[in-house]
Amino acid sequence: MAHFPLNHHLRQTYRFVAALAGLYLLVAGVIGVIQTAGAPFFDRSGGAWSLGLRVNPAGSWLLVLLGLLILAGAVIGGNVHHHLSMVVGWGVLGIAMFVLAAMQTDVNVVHASMINVIALTIVGLAALLAGLYGKIERA
Repeated sequence: MAHFPLNHHLRQTYRFVAALAGLYLLVAGVIGVIQTAGAPFFDRSGGAWSLGLRVNPAGSWLLVLLGLLILAGAVIGGNVHHHLSMVVGWGVLGIAMFVLAAMQTDVNVVHASMINVIALTIVGLAALLAGLYGKIERA
């Protein structure tokens, strides 16, 4: 079993970092949903941008879901935050790598660009880092 630091003295700071990362995804997703309202779900023709990310309705809803998951873990805290941030952080990194591989193909249904990959990688690493130091020991 892996060793994670227990009751790290900066765990509240890391929770705050995870909350900021989740809030960024959530706000970008909500703005994207509003901007792309009425467009086809997997639209790749439009040029909608939200907080620096290229979005379509599918990508916007994905950002909302990921943002809510990361933000919920940060708000709940404790070991829920630890486990949720670890899982969602790895998931966001996996999505970023998938988007990178599929960017110039028809498989890119979320209409993502390289800036999306960079932003998702940073957010995924922030969530993963926050999850590493969020574990607490139950008495």
